[in-house]
Amino acid sequence: MPTIHPTALVDSNAIIAADVIIGPYSIIGPHVTLGAGTVVEAHCVIEGYSEIGENNLFHSFCSVGCVPQDKKYDGEPTRLLIGNGNTFFQNVTISTGTAQDRGVTVVGDHNWVMAYAHIAHDCIVGNHVILANNATLAGHVSIGDFVILGGLTAVHQFCVIGAHAMAGGGSIIVQDLPPFVMCEGNRASARSINIEGLKRRGFSADEIAAVKKAYKALYRDGISYEDAVNLIRNEAQTHTVLQCFVDFFDHSKRGIVR
Repeated sequence: MPTIHPTALVDSNAIIAADVIIGPYSIIGPHVTLGAGTVVEAHCVIEGYSEIGENNLFHSFCSVGCVPQDKKYDGEPTRLLIGNGNTFFQNVTISTGTAQDRGVTVVGDHNWVMAYAHIAHDCIVGNHVILANNATLAGHVSIGDFVILGGLTAVHQFCVIGAHAMAGGGSIIVQDLPPFVMCEGNRASARSINIEGLKRRGFSADEIAAVKKAYKALYRDGISYEDAVNLIRNEAQTHTVLQCFVDFFDHSKRGIVR
């Protein structure tokens, strides 16, 4: 049986795995599923149509599966899907989706979401992502794997952040950020690629060289964006590490951070 503090309010229709721990004064709604090994600390609210996987940790005062902050929302049964092995620190907020989009907000696996971060409606967050304190994602944002957003970073609605990208603290991102690129500032501008991060994740010297060449094509060689995209697409046929760029180009609609 789950370990549920006597002051917690857990709806009888919620689906709770046998080893889940729910702390004092937390509230679990009727359409919530909590997977094995999940811990919900004190004063959390998990509501909405929220399906949460295994081994997730919700520190105190998280608000998860909350109503979208979108005036068009009219009570539709939209959803939140959270994967496995995530950590959500104090006062994190995550909204469900909206009927105007896919109707679902998705958070992947092994993410580290720090205090007061916000994941808005219809966002897609990949795996191994770090959102530092007060990082804020507006609606419909897509975040690739291994992205790091520094504290107080804000991402405009509908932006795409490519895998392995990184934003310095306080960045205001209003356009799409290509994979591997480091940015900072208000408005954010590209600075370099995240070489140290790639080394730590085991990328080879040849792979890093290919990423550097792609970055130069986008930012340093003085060619058009369209020509840079075509060059990188061609290079991706022999350097699979560049597939991240191809995936990014297929989804990018807002122009890229310069």
